[in-house]
Amino acid sequence: MNRTPLLIFGAFLTFGSAWLGLVAYSYVTLGQLQPVADENTGGVNPPPLSGLAVAGQKVYAANGCVYCHSQDIRPRYLSADIAREPEAEPPVRRTVARDYFRDQPAFVGFLRIGPDLANYGLEKRVAAWNDLHRHLYDSREVVSGSIMPSYRYLYKMRKISGQPSNEAVTGLTGPHAPAPGFEVVPTEDAKVLAAYLLSLKRNDPLPEAPVETKE
Repeated sequence: MNRTPLLIFGAFLTFGSAWLGLVAYSYVTLGQLQPVADENTGGVNPPPLSGLAVAGQKVYAANGCVYCHSQDIRPRYLSADIAREPEAEPPVRRTVARDYFRDQPAFVGFLRIGPDLANYGLEKRVAAWNDLHRHLYDSREVVSGSIMPSYRYLYKMRKISGQPSNEAVTGLTGPHAPAPGFEVVPTEDAKVLAAYLLSLKRNDPLPEAPVETKE
């Protein structure tokens, strides 16, 4: 008996079912998500990104940040992600599909070699602008023993002409610090990357994941 047609049908059914379950169902249930009105601010959630943050997304992608950093706050019953942010205002909540509505692509990530960045832009998490650029220029300047690679190529070392630039990164030490009479300034890529990182905030209330009150 020739079983070839049966095998072909079985293979088609298997892959077809997987496609329906993973692709078609996801598109039908999530593909039409829209922002929701925020009664407190009169705006919408998730809020739109600034032009600088949108440009910073591309720099984030181009430099492979997603390979070491996730952007996913897991539910309380699965992790301590929410408990680690006791001082956040409003309180941190789990991330849901609608949070990635404006992301092209969505940088959910799957490894946390570095810390999760979903709420990097929350006020109590963000260091000064200068410290953020010091961290990108050389992470060990800010975090001793950090294994994050340096992004010095996103900065320019140049001779000071007249007054130092208002955008110069100050407080740099070590072998890559500027020599006397020189300064380190961020390139446009470094500035938009910083803008993107500072825009990351996933604690706006959404109907499917309301912000949890503090216990």
